Amino acid sequence: MYKIDFNNPCSIYFIGIGGVSMCGLAELLWDAGFQVSGSDRCSSARTSSLESKGITVFYGQRTENITKDMACVVFTSAVHPDNPELKAAREMKIPCLARGELMGQIMRNYRTPIGISGTHGKTTTTSMVSEILLRAGTDPTLMIGGRLKSIDGNLRIGKSGYFVTEACEYTNSFLSFSPNIGLILNIEEDHLDFFRDLADIRHSFREYAKLLPADGCLIINGDIQNLSEITEGLACRVITFGSNDSSDYYPSDITYNEAGYPSFTPCLGRNKLLRISLQVPGLHNISNALAAMALARLLGIGEAVTAEALHDFTGADRRFEYKGQIGGVTIIDDYSHHPTEISAALEAASRYPHKTLWCVFQPHTYSRTKAFLHDFAKALTLADRVVLADIFAARETDTLGVSSELLRDEILALGHSCDYFPTFDEIENFLLENCINGDLLITMGAGDVVKIGENLLGL
Repeated sequence: MYKIDFNNPCSIYFIGIGGVSMCGLAELLWDAGFQVSGSDRCSSARTSSLESKGITVFYGQRTENITKDMACVVFTSAVHPDNPELKAAREMKIPCLARGELMGQIMRNYRTPIGISGTHGKTTTTSMVSEILLRAGTDPTLMIGGRLKSIDGNLRIGKSGYFVTEACEYTNSFLSFSPNIGLILNIEEDHLDFFRDLADIRHSFREYAKLLPADGCLIINGDIQNLSEITEGLACRVITFGSNDSSDYYPSDITYNEAGYPSFTPCLGRNKLLRISLQVPGLHNISNALAAMALARLLGIGEAVTAEALHDFTGADRRFEYKGQIGGVTIIDDYSHHPTEISAALEAASRYPHKTLWCVFQPHTYSRTKAFLHDFAKALTLADRVVLADIFAARETDTLGVSSELLRDEILALGHSCDYFPTFDEIENFLLENCINGDLLITMGAGDVVKIGENLLGL
């Protein structure tokens, strides 16, 4: 593998530079003195931000964008082997690095690199950890999978030895990372277009845990089934958090306020710690907060600082994000695109003041919809009214014989009402005719379903 010499900045080219992670890596290297350029399919807020810093961005991926003076080309799993830029780089014998490989090299430049992994909750927990480290004055470098309001973006470049990033399991990208502290929030079936089954996914998380050095630490959800398969024989320290006292950290005395936000007393063994009140809903966020708190204690950050930071955290973009009101209808947007995430979000929404709970769901990828068709249907019945948009294909071209109509039929077979419309315009008109004052409307999915709520609000 090509090794970047961070003491001798060179020319680095990013294929897909506008991606949420790629743009952060590009800016990080640019800040370190590297000559950075790249390409993307179309202009976006992220590419515009890079261009404002003097980074060259090509729109459209073409052979002529690659030149012999480039020291390295970086690509992601979304880039196919026949991509013209990747093919050109390899024909010119220019070293190529996968995004995860570059991330691993960057992490090794920091004293305390922290990788936050799990099937669900990575962005929210990384954001919580970020807020705690910022409140504690640690001057961290942060790379988050979504926009965090307090840093006005997804990247913050600090000067200390703390580096925090999400560690995604898809295509085993996180196995190229170099964490000293690792978090595993949960392990469930997902990305079955890459993984064979749950056993394959668990094996990857086990391999991720094995990356941690003897002087490092794994913080892991103690509720994970057959936990010892993941933790047994690890060289590093292991700390658990979970729903009950079988874990090192667990919550007690859970209450909810009138807005549905939880408060709880974290416990370490028999010791009760400083009570925490959140401004993000749901039991899943209690779990995320416990993980963040366990990390903060490991780093020596005081309870009061942690409690204050977690209380002031109001969520990352697209994570149960309040968008506004129209005609007395409250509109929330949420990134959930897995049955477990949907169930958690709708359970949280049930505690939020409302008359009728509406969920406009846009399935994400054909492979995921096919793998979890019945589970999606069951999870969505937690909403009073369900409206389906067409499947957001993302990187996929084969429909695998699945559709939103098929998901609608699954929901109807469970005895629950469900409507499907092929266009956003039809969905918006239907909602305008049927939602009434006091209703709660959630747009949900990892695609562009957020536009529906924003269109209704005139944003």
